[in-house]
Amino acid sequence: MRCLTHTLLRRLSCLSTQCVPGRWSQIFSPKRSSLRQRCSARPGVVTATSVVNYWQKVFETNGIPEARESSEYIVSFVLGAKTFQSLSSKSLRTPLTAAQQEQIQQLSNKRLERVPVQYVLGEWDFRDLTLKMRPPVFIPRPETEDLVSLVVEEESLMYEKNSGLCFPVSAPHPVILEIGCGSGAIALSLLHKLPQSQVIAMDKEEAAVDLTRENAHRLQLQERIHVLHQDVSYSSAKQLLRWGPVDFIVSNPPYVFHEDMASLDAEILRYEDLDALDGGDDGMTVIKTILALAPSLLKDSGSVFLEVDPRHPNMVKDWLQAHSNLLLVLCAVHKDFCGKPRFLHIQKQSR
Repeated sequence: MRCLTHTLLRRLSCLSTQCVPGRWSQIFSPKRSSLRQRCSARPGVVTATSVVNYWQKVFETNGIPEARESSEYIVSFVLGAKTFQSLSSKSLRTPLTAAQQEQIQQLSNKRLERVPVQYVLGEWDFRDLTLKMRPPVFIPRPETEDLVSLVVEEESLMYEKNSGLCFPVSAPHPVILEIGCGSGAIALSLLHKLPQSQVIAMDKEEAAVDLTRENAHRLQLQERIHVLHQDVSYSSAKQLLRWGPVDFIVSNPPYVFHEDMASLDAEILRYEDLDALDGGDDGMTVIKTILALAPSLLKDSGSVFLEVDPRHPNMVKDWLQAHSNLLLVLCAVHKDFCGKPRFLHIQKQSR
């Protein structure tokens, strides 16, 4: 599975350096000398290894983040592999065809324009699924895979708890609502992992709705998902309740503090849907709406799972205490793979 760990995949988490948006140094032009001449130790031969090294240098010269990884993913994609490391030694030594070299050059030129690798390739892996990607639909980040795992684990715990009752318990058929589905990464991963589940996925952007539907059909999961072109608002509840109360609400909502938006990487600012990131002054505009709607949408003891900024857990806890009429309790805060508080489990209490 592809797992690129550069900053454009981590939003504001795990940043070691911050890429500076703007004009970069003069682009090194492959036209100045032929790709074949620069990539080959033997006249007339261009291999996967030599072309990766070549484009790595070009990317580094032009200040492209994760130059080596970008080059490797592009070359492996053209050769039909998930990762460069998965290519056989024979594939690494085999001369590339003219068509392969041309495709690599076209894709690499896009990367030189700071187009994210996911958009360059037109696809990306999320958990066990390969999803189509296209701008400006939000690119799923690696840490969000853990959000899916938390929902799956909670469903498993609920089933085990019910299995201990005196009467027979049928296999679980959870109904899950995802708010802000983007490419469908979360919704489709849950459908894949929970074969008896049904998902209602909604997004305010038509491009996201179309891409989720396309990915659902490609993965043959379209029969268990309802995709709605709709913004989350206080008037949403009636339409969402057409399928009855839900077991889970899950969302990776816009949670970047508005003042932090300008410092995001050039790849994000130029190509991704900024509305999918900008959470308002406190990063909680959409989070508050989700929580206000949750009691009317959840079954008793149903859960909300959110991905948030590391500053949000205490803010959300205070907000819930100030809105005790919602009968929502922050049950747990889970850390991401960088050790930052990233995921919230909020549960509806019975009256």
